[in-house]
Amino acid sequence: MFVEVLVVGIGALTAGVLLFIALAGPTTTTKLAPAAASSPAAVVGLATAYALGILIDRAADAALSPHRRRLRTQFFPTNSTYAQARLRLNDFPALAARADYARSRMRICRGWLFNNLALTLAADLTMLRYSFEHRPLIISVVTLLGMLTALGFYRAWRTLTVTGYRKLAEQTSPATSSPVPSQAQP
Repeated sequence: MFVEVLVVGIGALTAGVLLFIALAGPTTTTKLAPAAASSPAAVVGLATAYALGILIDRAADAALSPHRRRLRTQFFPTNSTYAQARLRLNDFPALAARADYARSRMRICRGWLFNNLALTLAADLTMLRYSFEHRPLIISVVTLLGMLTALGFYRAWRTLTVTGYRKLAEQTSPATSSPVPSQAQP
């Protein structure tokens, strides 16, 4: 979980740095650039990225919880049936490890959905602050790519979530005496 929180936090930190650059402007940014390239700044950045990763993960989970619960009811009618399935899966370490890996990918997609929106906004604000050729075109392209990438992360999160619930339901169905092996995904 450390790595996935860090992966999400790096995106959040990058969005924050872009926002700072937009607010500070070119002159201040040029003066602060050497300090940002130092080892102490890297250590502080890593710690900050980890902390931001936790915040973004929790915020994304809270924002997507109603949708996740609706998806879960397709396979588990109650919270207790879901909890029982999760407990039963823990009896099979190989299947539990695969499910943990799938949940890790789902958390990264969930966090990067929100990171992508923040990065797109911060990049647009930063580009508005600086002068360069073809600025309207570049801002439009960045915004479009940012929205498409956010949509991609949402679809990946949704697909991973539905697949995880479907596999959990199949693998822990009371009708089967032993869990159904998970199929490898392409």
